[in-house]
Amino acid sequence: MSDFGAVCKNRQCLFPKPCPNLKVDHSDYLKLLRTLRELPGVKKVFVRSGIRFDYLMADPDDTFFRELVEHHVSGQLKVAPEHTSDHVLALMRKPSFSLFKETKRRFDEICKQASLRYQLIPYFISSHPGCRLQDMADLAVKMKQMGYRLEQIQDFTPTPMTISTEMYYSGIDPTTMQPVHVATTPADKADQRRLFFFYKPDERRAIIDSLRRTGNQRFIPQLFPGRG
Repeated sequence: MSDFGAVCKNRQCLFPKPCPNLKVDHSDYLKLLRTLRELPGVKKVFVRSGIRFDYLMADPDDTFFRELVEHHVSGQLKVAPEHTSDHVLALMRKPSFSLFKETKRRFDEICKQASLRYQLIPYFISSHPGCRLQDMADLAVKMKQMGYRLEQIQDFTPTPMTISTEMYYSGIDPTTMQPVHVATTPADKADQRRLFFFYKPDERRAIIDSLRRTGNQRFIPQLFPGRG
């Protein structure tokens, strides 16, 4: 909303970057959590997921982030970067993956300062419109480099009244009218999803075969050293 109460024509408040009119403020949330911590008989109040890390990182005051980690994480905090490929993220109307890496850096820094051994757990989606096998292979490589073995994952499912679903059925980005790749067959979707589990020995053969078949063999030695 504008200062005059008019509705914004473009309601992408956080994409591709935070709107200058957006007032990022976690003070009410922080006040609520502090109140809950002080209730008699309440030992812990945990926030396990539901944090918009792009909104969190847009806050110039990191008091909320620090108190969230120090008092309201049970061991893992789940956030949703959803992909590592910036061109896929742009179709999702999500920020660059570099913002997740900065969020993790800050999360790890707070944990180190507070002597906490907590984890920031990312959630990802395969087969979103615009996502090709090479994008998933790049995701797998990045996760290996960052030391992740993913479990918080999902294959894209069309949902009514979303731009992603428009792209899924039409093969066109409605904002640009440009074609986008869409994985629709069970085989293509399985190939993408399988790359989440690059670390599982029983998935290795199928991953290597799909990468070779699609001309993406350059990723094989990055995922499986000694294999080409």
